[in-house]
Amino acid sequence: MTELIDGKQIASEIRLSLKSKIEKLTSKPGLAFILIGNDPASHAYVKMKKKGCLETGIHSESFFLDQNITEQELLDLIQKLNKDPKIHGILVQQPLPNHISSKKVIETINAKKDVDGFHPINVGKALLGEEDGFFPCTPFGILRLLKAANIDLTGKHVVIIGRSNIVGKPLGAMLIQKKPFLNATVTYVHSKTKDLHMHCKMADVLVAAIGIAHFVKKSFLKPGAIVIDVGINRVTSEEKSRIVGDVDFDDVHDMCSYITPVPGGVGPMTIAMLLENTYKSFLMTCD
Repeated sequence: MTELIDGKQIASEIRLSLKSKIEKLTSKPGLAFILIGNDPASHAYVKMKKKGCLETGIHSESFFLDQNITEQELLDLIQKLNKDPKIHGILVQQPLPNHISSKKVIETINAKKDVDGFHPINVGKALLGEEDGFFPCTPFGILRLLKAANIDLTGKHVVIIGRSNIVGKPLGAMLIQKKPFLNATVTYVHSKTKDLHMHCKMADVLVAAIGIAHFVKKSFLKPGAIVIDVGINRVTSEEKSRIVGDVDFDDVHDMCSYITPVPGGVGPMTIAMLLENTYKSFLMTCD
């Protein structure tokens, strides 16, 4: 029988734990949000993240900037927040306008306030298995989901569909570490992979992070596989809009041992890990 890995419930428990810890502090962790332009999805994501701050007691500040802001003006704001003692985490919501370099923005954020885990220093620490940096929120959330479900990855073959810098690449680096519940064997597949189905059918754990609605069908899986669906895709049918994953849940769920739903799987964990990283940054500053 297939078991659902309930990310919404696990994330709620993490938030309650954080709230309990933060209530005991004399000062509060602070998280700054920078959002450029009027992209509805970006505004919705920031709204959910701010709600998480409010629920856990994290102080948040928002900077809503015009689409035409110059790159230098944005970098100057980040440098100002780098020096602000009330701010322990800085999040610049992606995507950015074409005239602004994501690379410059990420590298300008103080690595100790990079709670998204995208700064090269934190990426390097994740690759080396060091604990004193910040793990990217979505891969970190996936690890916590698997641990909460008591799934030990030792010796398991994990196939990751997708090689983004945000999910695929860092997740693989984290899964191969010599640590409890990890020690996985990792294969990446992507748009240029030959015989993609063949590789996927060999997976004990299949992670779908490709950004194509219902891409993964039953034909991708071996019986009993664990399926982690990272996709968040908006589809419209019969004039109704809904969010679906990269996995065709109805087609595959009878074949899995465990599966994450969309919505309610990886998504809530991403926000929970952002809040946890902000709390961790606060503690590091206090030290």
